[in-house]
Order: sequence, then structure tokens, then C-alpha cells
Amino acid sequence: MKAMVDFFRTMLKMPGPWLFWLALLMAANMVGPIVFIKSLEGRMVILAAMAGAAFQIAIFGSKGFVRLLGIGHLPWVPLVFWLWTRLDHVPQDGIFRYWILSVIVIDTISLIIDTTDVVRYISGDREPQLVLEP
Repeated sequence: MKAMVDFFRTMLKMPGPWLFWLALLMAANMVGPIVFIKSLEGRMVILAAMAGAAFQIAIFGSKGFVRLLGIGHLPWVPLVFWLWTRLDHVPQDGIFRYWILSVIVIDTISLIIDTTDVVRYISGDREPQLVLEP
């Protein structure tokens, strides 16, 4: 529980543009699924977000706020592909479809950023990006 609280407290130390990006991620992957929780897509997005958060909190607990945290979004890889296949099964217009499209776009951009971060970590950039002061 402490690692989770510290993880979220550390995230709040991110620079303004990254906090905005984080808000977009949270809106698409945590708030949107609650709105659409009765749909299979809503349940799968929130499941992937929760699994990713669990991975990230575990990594944070052992390594700190390092670039390896991007690996926590691995559950989004199959999710994005699956959501793409679902587009033929949802109405062509309306907020539900726009939400699915936003998840696909936002998560794909995040996966590109995450891949860059993980490659940088593997290449030796292992210093914590943020540190929570006691």
C-alpha cells in the first residue's frame, strides 16, 4: 500500500505537460471505462489499466521512478489491437466509439513513449527520473 501511495505522490511531481498527459491517460483508461463499465470494452480497458498499474507499482517499489516503468503498459499492446478489431462492432458515431478511438490513439502514443523509455533504461539510463523526498 505504501508503494502505491508513494508512486502516485511521485507522479504528481512530474512537470506540467507530463501531468496533462497523465490526466489524458487517466481519463481514457480509468474514467472512460467506468462510464462504459457495462460494455466488454469498458471492462477490458479498466482491467488492462489496473494490471499495468500493478506492474508499475511493483517496479516502482523495487527500482524507484525509473524509465523501466514503461513496461507496465504492456497489457495495452493486446488491448489496442483488440479495440481496433472492435470498431466494426460499435456504432459508427457517438461517444462510445469516440472513447474507443481515444483509447487507441492515446495508448498507442503512450506505448511509443514507453518503448523509448524502456530502451533508454536497457541502454544504461537507470537513474530515477523523480525522487520522492521524505
